[in-house]
Amino acid sequence: MTDVTNGVLHTLFHSEQGGHEQVVLCQDRASGLKAVIAIHSTALGPALGGTRFYPYANEEQAVADVLNLARGMSYKNAMAGLAHGGGKAVIIGDPEQIKTEELLLAYGRFVASLGGRYVTACDVGTYVADMDVVARVCRWTTGRSPENGGAGDSSVLTSFGVYQGMRAAAQHLWGDPSLRDRKVGVAGVGKVGHHLVEHLLAEGAQVVITDVREEAVRRVTERHPSVAVAPDTDALIRTEGLDIYAPCALGGALNDETVPVLTAKVVCGAANNQLAHPGVEKDLADRRILYAPDYVVNAGGVIQVADELHGFDFERCKAKAAKIFDTTLEIFAHAKKDGVPPGAAADRIAEQRMAEARAAR
Repeated sequence: MTDVTNGVLHTLFHSEQGGHEQVVLCQDRASGLKAVIAIHSTALGPALGGTRFYPYANEEQAVADVLNLARGMSYKNAMAGLAHGGGKAVIIGDPEQIKTEELLLAYGRFVASLGGRYVTACDVGTYVADMDVVARVCRWTTGRSPENGGAGDSSVLTSFGVYQGMRAAAQHLWGDPSLRDRKVGVAGVGKVGHHLVEHLLAEGAQVVITDVREEAVRRVTERHPSVAVAPDTDALIRTEGLDIYAPCALGGALNDETVPVLTAKVVCGAANNQLAHPGVEKDLADRRILYAPDYVVNAGGVIQVADELHGFDFERCKAKAAKIFDTTLEIFAHAKKDGVPPGAAADRIAEQRMAEARAAR
């Protein structure tokens, strides 16, 4: 535990990935809850971000993930124009094995103890029904069911925003936002990915999918027999004639092994933290692969859950999510003008917005 603690302190106080305002370690032995809540910034407002429930190999891996995710939420919320800072939570363990009502209630009480500095929602391993349970003891909960005053499944607008990011990339690269006849590879057709496939097919794109879960693939192919299937992500990224690659599963999809073999001209997907390390984006640029920053294009879901706090209106949220098209084009323009990769351009814009908010306090 000492090594883990030292690693956390070094990250928080000495690394470029640090700078978090608050990190809370949560434990409830009766329910088996072990969780970490990270608040990166409240410059723009209360920190907002989902709860990830995942069987991490160890506590250090969990802490590293939540710190990265919380920091990413600060940038995502800033670029989405929301009055929220960035935060995230992870619950350590296999949700299929240990998720119980008692555990979720214990987690909700920890979130409530922060007095509104952190607002939680769904993420990998947590669902609308889970947020309904958490909301019973924590008013700072979004992503609830419509029956419980919420907006429901945020993956609908997350996929819509990614689709808008793809259209912006097509406009920037090919001079036309249409995705008709473009070949798009979607890695991960779960909560967000299968909705994204629907948008792509509706516009006439050719779609190739893969997922580690056979049932997820089958759900898509039974509905759309024209969709092609790659045996795994390694095969998908090597698909001949691929125009766009959409990583929609867990992070780190773009790394030193995958980038050199990518056939796609554009990377635009829903997964968080797609770049395994900062140097990957330069590798993409060197190969003339256009990268749409993940936290910009996948912001549709957080736009939805933020709106829920003020009385949810789907059409209002969809209109906000549609602006991801313009935001992505703006980032590409800044990147070209400044001679930097799109991710660096997006970071600069987000950091400026947060700095201006802090200065105005």
